[in-house]
Formats: sequence, structure tokens, C-alpha cells
Amino acid sequence: MAVRRREPRVGTPADWLVLGLGNPGDDYADTRHNAGVWVVEELARRHGTRLRRARREHARTDEIRLDGRRVALAVPTTYMNESGRAAVALVRRFGIDDLSHLVVVHDELDLPVGRVKVKVGGGLAGHNGLRSIRAALRSDAFSRIRIGVGKPEHTPRGGDYVLKRPGRAERERLDAAVERAADAVEAIARDGLEAAMGRYNAAS
Repeated sequence: MAVRRREPRVGTPADWLVLGLGNPGDDYADTRHNAGVWVVEELARRHGTRLRRARREHARTDEIRLDGRRVALAVPTTYMNESGRAAVALVRRFGIDDLSHLVVVHDELDLPVGRVKVKVGGGLAGHNGLRSIRAALRSDAFSRIRIGVGKPEHTPRGGDYVLKRPGRAERERLDAAVERAADAVEAIARDGLEAAMGRYNAAS
């Protein structure tokens, strides 16, 4: 789906924009809700770069190249429920005309811990970051990489659960999922969404 701009494009267009969701600050850095941030930081580490503050876009950003394709990496510096502010500014900055080329990486309560799935469009499963992005872009046609964090066993309050740090065994499974999710981003950039969905949705 094309993005209708109200302002002119800023900067050279990217082939893909990867946005990892989470909350800023040390208090949240190791919580389940920051799984999307972990993936983008892993991609930056793999490719020898570092995310830098971009105040106008309300994010930390950098760019990498994958088989000649320009891939922008970003994490919002806003809180989760305001992720749309960064998404709109970044889509404009990096010239993302087709919203399926915005890949949002996020934690997912409806998947078992460590499961990774790739999806384009569809429901938001009550995720505040996704809800903010849909409202800001006026579309849910963006792509997602969903990282399963499981549901709390003893309480229905998902918000409290995702804002806590996982235990050691769970964190090991999430670390493995972060590696797979980063692999999935690279597969999307190199081979396209359909190929990545076929590979990672079946294998996770």
C-alpha cells in the first residue's frame, strides 16, 4: 500500500525500514516488551554499526547494506504507546512508499516463548506499539516479525507481564529467538517477504 505524504521526502530512499519496538531507558532494557529492540541492536552489532540518536525522527537509527539493498535500522526513543510518532517520521525520511517494506519487530503474547513468525498486515492483538503505528500511518499494511514471549500463567494482565524481565531459562530461549528474528530480517531483505514467511513460519 502506498503512503500518502503530506510533506516532501527527506533523504535517499531505503529498500527496507526495520523498526524494533520497546521502551527507552535502563529500567526497560531487559524486559520482554523490548524484544524488538534486541533484534535491531543485534543486526547493528552483526554489521559493525551503532544506532545513533535522530531527534527529528524520535528514534535511534543507522543503515546497513544487504546484497546491495539499503536497509534502515531504527528503534523509537518514545515509549511504546507512542511508537507511531517515530514510524511516521522514519517512513518519510527513508522514502518507504510501500508499507510492506516497513518491518516492525515486536514481542507477541499470543506466541509461545521463543517462537518467531513473519506476517504482513492483519490484527494487532492488543499491542500498544502496533496500535500507535496503525493510527499514525492510517494503515495496518506494514510487515511484522513477531517474537513469542508467551502469556502469563497466573494473571491476565499482559502489560505487567511484558514489563518484567524473563528468568534465565526463558531469556536463553528469547536470545535464540532474537538470532532467528535477525536472520529473518536478513532473509526478507535478500529474498523477499514470501520466501521469509515460508522459511521462518514453518521452522519456528
